Amino acid sequence: REHGAWGLLLVPMVTGAGIGLRESMHVLPVVLLSLAALALFSLRTPLESLLGTSAIKAQTKEERRVVGTVVAVLFTIAVLTLGMLLWAGQNPRLWLIGTVAAGAFGMRERLKKFSRRTRMLAEIVGTIGLTASAPAAHYVITGKFGAMAWVVWVANLIFAGDQIHYVQLRIKTARIEGFTAKLKRGWTFAAGQLMMTIALTIACMFGLIPAIASIAFSPLLFRGWYYFIQKPAPLQVRRLGWNELSQAVAFCILFLAAFSLGK
Repeated sequence: REHGAWGLLLVPMVTGAGIGLRESMHVLPVVLLSLAALALFSLRTPLESLLGTSAIKAQTKEERRVVGTVVAVLFTIAVLTLGMLLWAGQNPRLWLIGTVAAGAFGMRERLKKFSRRTRMLAEIVGTIGLTASAPAAHYVITGKFGAMAWVVWVANLIFAGDQIHYVQLRIKTARIEGFTAKLKRGWTFAAGQLMMTIALTIACMFGLIPAIASIAFSPLLFRGWYYFIQKPAPLQVRRLGWNELSQAVAFCILFLAAFSLGK
């Protein structure tokens, strides 16, 4: 049900780790980080069910016992793995990254409750927390939180933000036909695509990323611009979700390959 969110968590982690492994081969820290992140992310649904704040609630005594056990196991995994990463003052910047991620998730929930108009903004804010897995993975491998950590974070955040905007646009304009009508409703998305192109150009010009790395964003930009001229077709939301997950995997592979070739 949340395959998009899983992609927004795991793809940044893989890109951050992949680029970090070019500088260091400290694999154990990223394994521990992955276990902690997966445990914490998996913890949300059963915890909401136990607390009764989600659509699916644990109602009977047996259900609450089972869900409570799952919550306890996941929480234990998260505490143990994070404890190993932070033991004796190790990886102190993880505290900062975790604080930013937690703040983003908290702001997301507030924006979702504020108004229907702020729901897309809420999802984009939430991606700040999910994509924080990229600099975290890079940091625990290299021991440095420098320019490259920021680059992988921002690159994944831009990619994820574009994906969320595109999916929302497709859902809201499913019955709209014609280039002019689509552009009228989706001009903010088109502006975002243009801004992303400009940002990538500047990043390549100033050497923040290898010029070839812009190729990783090419499929995303193509499908975004193609939307405005493609022929009308029934919207299949599930297929749209899986297509976007495929886009994320392609981005991850191309981004890592580009860095390998570019430097």
